[in-house]
Amino acid sequence: GNPQDQQRQNALRARLQRLEAMGLAERMDANRWKLQPGMTATLDAMGQREDALVTVRRALKGQRRECVVDERPTAPIIGRIAGKGLADEMHDRGYLVVDGIDGRAHYLKLPGGIDLTELPVHGIVEARPSGQEKPVDRHIATIARDGLYKTADHVMQLKQANDRDPHSTVDAHVRRLEALRRAGIVERIADGVWKVPPDLLQKARQHDAQKSPGLAIELRSHLPIDQQVHAIGATWLDKQLVGNASTVSGQGFGAQARDAIRDRVDFLATQGLAEWRGQRAVLATNLLATLRDRNLAAAGKTLGEETGQIFRAIQDGEQARGIYRRSIQLVSGRFAMLDDGLGFTLVPWRPVVERRLGQQLSATMRGQSITWNLRPTQSIAI
Repeated sequence: GNPQDQQRQNALRARLQRLEAMGLAERMDANRWKLQPGMTATLDAMGQREDALVTVRRALKGQRRECVVDERPTAPIIGRIAGKGLADEMHDRGYLVVDGIDGRAHYLKLPGGIDLTELPVHGIVEARPSGQEKPVDRHIATIARDGLYKTADHVMQLKQANDRDPHSTVDAHVRRLEALRRAGIVERIADGVWKVPPDLLQKARQHDAQKSPGLAIELRSHLPIDQQVHAIGATWLDKQLVGNASTVSGQGFGAQARDAIRDRVDFLATQGLAEWRGQRAVLATNLLATLRDRNLAAAGKTLGEETGQIFRAIQDGEQARGIYRRSIQLVSGRFAMLDDGLGFTLVPWRPVVERRLGQQLSATMRGQSITWNLRPTQSIAI
């Protein structure tokens, strides 16, 4: 045969030997191979995985990490957004590269319809597999007595367990209960009392899985951690302090987060909100609420100067009313500006209110949780 044919034969043979080594082809005799069924799909998947790893390395800009291409992560992934883009231009599906507090870098393919502009690079994000049991649901089920969850019981238990900020912890549970109430899973009987079904965990899991198949993505902070260290407001770092930062690894971004948490305590000490006792950080009671209130007071003053209106801070349990004018992004999160003609209030924003821009709304604050009243007949607590 001519040299060109010979070259082609050699290339083909080399490729078949490579596929054989990968377990995708089987040699029948000297010149015949049998290809495995599904070989192209396997090669395709391997190619995509390779592309994903290249994307992760590029996003990390030379930082060394163990890379994980998570098709279906089983545990929540929390970390810094190191990169983002479209994984699938055709179907408008994005991807994130998350530099995790577990010390590893994760490539995550997002469900369709997630707006990448809402997820800033260097912001802190949490990705959870949907349809998994949430710790908050397990707590609710454990605390409920005779099918009733009572916030008063929960606060008492937390105080006995020396929880640093029992009210914030309970507020997170109340937010979840209100979401479950809207889904028809629990019932609010009185202020601070919910009726909880015996199969709460199962129903809650089904509800989550239907609401967001695939991954549930939540932005925990739009600010990079170095900007959170000296910020006046309830930051993600503060929530790690109040909660339990023991899930933060000592490697990679986890190590950076640990350093930032220590620096944050030093800063809070200058504000009279924390002190070191040996290696232990002692935090002011209701730290998150105090930081949020300071953040709102400063933002209210600035907005007041811009608009010529008077800012009014809302008291706990009080109802704020007014026309929803705009939302603003603060250190403590995103807030909606309600204008009542005499002045304005700032209330924690939720996606559900965005469609009501320019409309009259009311909202009630209880601790860190908020109940939005979108129409006189309907209240949505989130």
